[in-house]
Amino acid sequence: MKALWVILRKELADAFRDRRMVVVSFVVLPLAIPLVLGITGTLSARKQASQLESTLDLPVAGAERAPNLVAWLGSQNLRVVPAPADPDVAIREQRYDVILSVPEEFASDWRAARPARVELVFDSSRPLATGTTIARVRALLDAYDAEVGTLRLVARGVHPALARPLQVALHDVATPDSRFDLAQQLLPYLLLLLAFIGGMQLAIDATAGERERNSLEPLLATPVSREIIISAKILATAVFTLASIAVTLLAYRLVFALIPVGDLDASLDLAPGALAQLFVVILPVVLLGATLLTALAAFARSYREAQGYLPLLIFMPMIPTLVLMVAPVRTQAWMLLVPFLSQNQLILRILRGEPIAPLEWLVSLASASALAGVAWLAAARLYHREQLAASA
Repeated sequence: MKALWVILRKELADAFRDRRMVVVSFVVLPLAIPLVLGITGTLSARKQASQLESTLDLPVAGAERAPNLVAWLGSQNLRVVPAPADPDVAIREQRYDVILSVPEEFASDWRAARPARVELVFDSSRPLATGTTIARVRALLDAYDAEVGTLRLVARGVHPALARPLQVALHDVATPDSRFDLAQQLLPYLLLLLAFIGGMQLAIDATAGERERNSLEPLLATPVSREIIISAKILATAVFTLASIAVTLLAYRLVFALIPVGDLDASLDLAPGALAQLFVVILPVVLLGATLLTALAAFARSYREAQGYLPLLIFMPMIPTLVLMVAPVRTQAWMLLVPFLSQNQLILRILRGEPIAPLEWLVSLASASALAGVAWLAAARLYHREQLAASA
């Protein structure tokens, strides 16, 4: 254990001598991640609120065919403006978010009490930019449809309730802590990516870099077993990465505690207990990442070759996050056995303030730790190769 401690201190001392690596790991990344998430979330919320509350300019083609509809829309914080000659082109060129078109047969259908058709022209390929505006216009048209339908029934002596046999009441059980926006949904991926490859520079330099500097061979020539040597290097990478993540989580809480959320019915802050849970969740990922990076550095013949393998490793924490963002599913028992997918699900549950059972903690930590153990065996085997100490 003494040899392990000596090598661990030596690797950490070398790491903290590298000022660029320290600045990136303890200043740039800890500030960049919460600032990007915080600014993105705030701008998104403000844009959505502005689109919902500001006066909306709505181009209407054939407005003279539906004067009552146009007048009603004008009373709903909406300004009707002339439509362009070619609505399709105007929408594609992003001059407008949505255009309302009233066909020629609208007036005759309306007077005959037949369903009168109107058409909304929009581009569904830009939901983040135009989705709120489109939803707002559709909601207004639905409200006008219901209002006129009610008046027609009353005029014919029919109670409006007869046309609405089902009344739907909304009961939302979500709490402010469980509501978070798209920006915070990126947090699991960013945390897992930082935990997995955050110590890549230290891990690669501790093996491939030392081999190129001819400083690895004297270390391997000592009586210390190679299992202890590689364990010390892995622990050094893990400790360095965990320290960087701890600073990142503290910066995250500070940034989101200071961001003004205004009238948003959501909590962007995280309690200290939630931060501690996030730290525990990513512990095995840090260990797995440090082990795989060390094994990769031992396998590669040079520092540059080891860096060339990094894009392949980046995909490992990326895949479950992207899948869950596109097709979110309910957490199931088997998911806790899959590294990265398990941590992703647990992080989302912590952000929502949902409780996690002790067995779920145990299964998640054990599965990722077991995979880290397999990676350690592979790395230890690579450290026993005779050509390890030979520089390329």
